[in-house]
Amino acid sequence: MQKIYPKKLQPGDEIRIISPSSSLERVGGMQDNLVARERLENLGFKVTFGVHIYENDQLFSASIASRLADLHDAFADKQVKAVMTTIGGFNANELLPYIDWTLIKNNPKFFFGYSDTTSLHTAIFAKTGLVTYYSPAYSSFKMDELQDFQTNQWLKAVSGPAGGNYDLATNDVFTSDPWYDTSIPRNFLPNKWEVYNDGRASGTIIGGNIQTYHLLFGTPYFKKVMQPIAFLEEAEEGDAYEFDRLLAQFLQVNPDIRGLVIGRFPKECEMTPDLLLYILDKYPLLKQIPVIYDVDFGHTQPIFTFPLGGEVTIDTNTLQITVYEE
Repeated sequence: MQKIYPKKLQPGDEIRIISPSSSLERVGGMQDNLVARERLENLGFKVTFGVHIYENDQLFSASIASRLADLHDAFADKQVKAVMTTIGGFNANELLPYIDWTLIKNNPKFFFGYSDTTSLHTAIFAKTGLVTYYSPAYSSFKMDELQDFQTNQWLKAVSGPAGGNYDLATNDVFTSDPWYDTSIPRNFLPNKWEVYNDGRASGTIIGGNIQTYHLLFGTPYFKKVMQPIAFLEEAEEGDAYEFDRLLAQFLQVNPDIRGLVIGRFPKECEMTPDLLLYILDKYPLLKQIPVIYDVDFGHTQPIFTFPLGGEVTIDTNTLQITVYEE
């Protein structure tokens, strides 16, 4: 299957906000997220919303039919140049059997989100070849602290030169506090990427949220990528035990990975450096490939943006991660 890259965004382009998993209400509703709209509009983009964006059921989501309609409408609308999810959640995989993959393939555009959106990222690439972007969600743009770094990293991915390359950067501090709750003071912590095993490798990026990624194994919505570079992160609901067994399964499905990049663990996971090293030490493979951890993506803030299905080189000697777009 031929790989498809979306056309870079230009000033005035329309970004459609949809909720394929948790609803906008789960993160405060329209009013509490207006600052996110203002920030995107101040960058020069037009922001519109799916028809069913206000729906909110007993599970803080909407019906499959409503979520599917907004997804299809966003890709079918020629004026829309990018589709961005409001937040992650828990049930985006419910949509997969009903998605019109031909519609998406024939209307390639940017698709943004993280966490539970991993289901859609993985399935879209498997079914269409469209490269999607693991990135801040719409509600992430309402965060005040550290937003400049997060926004600049997003812009590098979405509005740089077509076919160019860019380095994924590290910020000097991070926070694991709830970004969506402005009443809670931020505890800034020093930030530094760490190397578990040295090396240099190139390949296609796979992964995202490790808990969600595993939901697609054995389904028609999963495509085995040969000799990939894995980017994996764990959400707040996880812990060291879950990461341990999910990593084991991941390596069984992908025994040919060329490199591993692990996002920072949120504090709720209670993952310590010693515990992570104990887990990584179990696997002889990880002593043969470059492995970097505590990297700026996942469920801490701020995060950078990278293309799932895109090409990357990681180099522990220079501690660089460079994205290449064909």
